[in-house]
Amino acid sequence: MRALYPGSFDPLTLGHLDLIERAARLFDGVVVAVLQNPSKQPAFSLEQRLEQIGTATAHLPGVEVGSFDGLTVDFASLCQAQVILRGLRALSDFEFELQIAHTNKSLAPQVETLFLATAVHHSFLSSSVVKEVARFGGDVRHMVPPGVAEDLCRLFNRASL
Repeated sequence: MRALYPGSFDPLTLGHLDLIERAARLFDGVVVAVLQNPSKQPAFSLEQRLEQIGTATAHLPGVEVGSFDGLTVDFASLCQAQVILRGLRALSDFEFELQIAHTNKSLAPQVETLFLATAVHHSFLSSSVVKEVARFGGDVRHMVPPGVAEDLCRLFNRASL
């Protein structure tokens, strides 16, 4: 069984990586897919995000990295994923994620959504928080993989770690 883990991953956090590692143990294959959302202005280009994820997941057999635009369920079908994986950090995430899951189910009844609770020590992480900390010179090494931390330093013209 294959799972699709979609997101903007701008940037990839250790919370995201934790979910990918756990999914790699649960499924035969995991596709981590970066959504190309034209309504958002990402800090990192699509190519940079794909490279960040590829580097951070290189140790995980069965994990593939890709990108898509359009409907998540259409991409799930294209990559033959039976499950869409979503992470929950807090109760506040649940209402939004449930609405998306119901919408996806109405569009593709054969695709299930699986929610995984984020590890407690990563529950405060979001890509927005990470960028804000990095923008103001804070240390993000406990929030993101090493390569992403270096990329954030370069992005915000900070001294290397």
